[in-house]
Amino acid sequence: MKIVMAGQGAFGIKHLEAIEKIDGVEVVSLAGGSPESTKVVAERFKIPHWTTDLAEALAQPGVEAAILATPTGLHAAQSIQCLEAGKHVQVEIPMADNLADAQRLDAAQKKAGRIAMAGHTRRFNPSHQWIHKKIVAGELKVQQMDVQTYFFRRTNMNALGQARSWTDHLLWHHACHTVDLFQYQTGETASIARGVQGPPHPELGIAMDMSIQMKVPGGAICTLSLSFNNDGPLGTFFRYICDEGTYIARYDDLVDGKENPIDVSQVDVSMNGIELQDREFFAAIREGREPNASVAQCLPAMETLDKIEKSLG
Repeated sequence: MKIVMAGQGAFGIKHLEAIEKIDGVEVVSLAGGSPESTKVVAERFKIPHWTTDLAEALAQPGVEAAILATPTGLHAAQSIQCLEAGKHVQVEIPMADNLADAQRLDAAQKKAGRIAMAGHTRRFNPSHQWIHKKIVAGELKVQQMDVQTYFFRRTNMNALGQARSWTDHLLWHHACHTVDLFQYQTGETASIARGVQGPPHPELGIAMDMSIQMKVPGGAICTLSLSFNNDGPLGTFFRYICDEGTYIARYDDLVDGKENPIDVSQVDVSMNGIELQDREFFAAIREGREPNASVAQCLPAMETLDKIEKSLG
């Protein structure tokens, strides 16, 4: 399968590293944002063609699909561009930074009849998969999720500590992970969703602290705290308070409420969530089916984010 990677930054590299572990997939073009860094990454991963023009990359012979790890503000438009070019597309989270663009992308997918998937990695992390399998089997029911998403990011830097050409967002990017995961794990869309935010950063113009509450009709609740002001420990930490036990997920590590480790190494073929979501994308293309985390499946998360945004005070 010949594919295009768009984005030469931190998450583009994460996808390229993951794809190296997946048989039968060849990245034939890298579409980047700057010629210098795009050339360097293309050479590192032995990608035969690179460009700063996505259309040129999509036009390479035999290309079936694209993965987009580009700035958030480009996600929806570039995804639609891929679909209109007849290509399947996986777009990094979030699929858009507003509900209207997410709805346009969903409509474009239905019109094109191609696969469109959003990079909701938490659905694929083995720690969260372990919880999900227990829920589906009727062995667990979520009563409450308490989630902390904390970074120290007072300048415009990416996950590699490099300067960004775009501004990140606590709500539409980082909260999107948890909003979708809460609704995925409970199997319901939030009937109550509201938030408050702290003062905006004087230069970046974005809220640096945020608190979100959600509740689904079945009664489960979620409390999410987010910050770009937190000086360690960094990352996202999930506490699942269930009817049968408490579980804490720290990326791909899972422990119970007494900090006893739970082995999740056999949950899937890898412990790398990015690799697992990429495997799902390629498998869905080969099998002609809707993938887990399709744009259509993730649209309710965008609707909930829109509701939260309207509530922010």
